[in-house]
Amino acid sequence: MPAIGVLTLEIHIEAAHSLKEKRQVVKGLKDRLRRRFNVAVAEIGYQDSWQRALVGAVTVSGDHSRAAQVLEQVERDAAHFLGGALVASGVEWIE
Repeated sequence: MPAIGVLTLEIHIEAAHSLKEKRQVVKGLKDRLRRRFNVAVAEIGYQDSWQRALVGAVTVSGDHSRAAQVLEQVERDAAHFLGGALVASGVEWIE
């Protein structure tokens, strides 16, 4: 049975003063995570807010532990990229 993991990242971009500035940060994060970890990434919440974003990253694997490892690496990389802007994160499993 495949394991499907969804990592959500809640972001507060204090320096953003427009949607354009926020989306530059979000786009940079999405592109980085896709390129480095081959995960599906999308902005899934707060699309009309200037300083908040909710980003989801999804991985599918035949091995639950491998999927968990990928999502842990994604979370660490996102935290490094975003610094203090990463407010919260969480993982959900679809089985």
